[in-house]
Amino acid sequence: MKRKALALLSGGLDSRLAVKMMLEQGIEVEGLNFVTVFCTCTARSSCKSEARKAAEEYGIPLKVLNATDEILEAIGDPKHGFGRGLNPCLDCRISMFRRAGKYMKETGADFLVTGEVWGERPMSQRPDAMAIIEKESGLAGLIVRPLSAHLFEPSIPEREGWIDRDKMMAISGRSRKPQMQLAHELGVNDYPCPAGGCLLCDKNFAARLKHLLQEDPKPAVAEIQALRLGRLIFSSEGKRVMIPRNEDETKRLIALARPGDLLMSADGHMGPTAVIKGGDIGEATLREAAALTARYGQGREEESVTVACWPAVKDEGTQPAKEGEISASVETMTRQTISVSPADGWRLADSLERE
Repeated sequence: MKRKALALLSGGLDSRLAVKMMLEQGIEVEGLNFVTVFCTCTARSSCKSEARKAAEEYGIPLKVLNATDEILEAIGDPKHGFGRGLNPCLDCRISMFRRAGKYMKETGADFLVTGEVWGERPMSQRPDAMAIIEKESGLAGLIVRPLSAHLFEPSIPEREGWIDRDKMMAISGRSRKPQMQLAHELGVNDYPCPAGGCLLCDKNFAARLKHLLQEDPKPAVAEIQALRLGRLIFSSEGKRVMIPRNEDETKRLIALARPGDLLMSADGHMGPTAVIKGGDIGEATLREAAALTARYGQGREEESVTVACWPAVKDEGTQPAKEGEISASVETMTRQTISVSPADGWRLADSLERE
């Protein structure tokens, strides 16, 4: 009877090798790729596209699932705590393995395969951590780790003879040399260089996310994506003012702006389009954000700069409000201009809280 394995396939070298080793043993394999808004990838690629590329190369089906909601839930109350940032690695892995186990049963797979390496990741790939993940996910004995199999007790597939334990490895530690050598031996080429990871491990991003979650425990994906961009300065009223550093960040922040946000840029001077996040924007925040916008534009040496501000489009297909009277509500506010001193922006940039 031919056995089927469900492989956690990120598209990186380790997961590619694990899949290749199972295929070499005649195991039917289906790939499962988890994506989240917290994934960091190379500029030329993404986790999902690398997994698809690997699946196409090996001729196996691939299922892609979004795990952002599970991670946000884990951040709220992680049973096993955080890593160096806001990363609940064990709770995250447990939730993903549970979901993988459910999909494994739905598809008739017999066991789960991962590219995990003993000791490669300090929080989630310690032997004790992997034992916790395996137990709490309900997959005890059903997880095969071909790269480090000989460092673990034999899994059910090994004990039952579904796979040959002697054809698996005993790789440990953070060096990539053993995997690269194995890739050469197995003919695994064109794999991505080690890169990316999880934004939750980044202390600066983690601090920004923590503030956002205090405002909204279930933020929109666009709000989380915006945290990766620009300078973040808090107004005296506690509002988030995001000021892009370059043209690319400007375009991305504008694209990610949501109902309730306010956009502003200097009239007559090249510079950033800043975004005030979150609605209920007071006069003090307006003036401070306008001064900061002037300070980071090409009119920064002028005595006075006129800054235009307008609400973000409410929804797709809706146009900004026409010229008219200004309302205190950003939702109904029309385009307005404010004259500010860039010198005030310099002072505010040094005195206001920022991340």
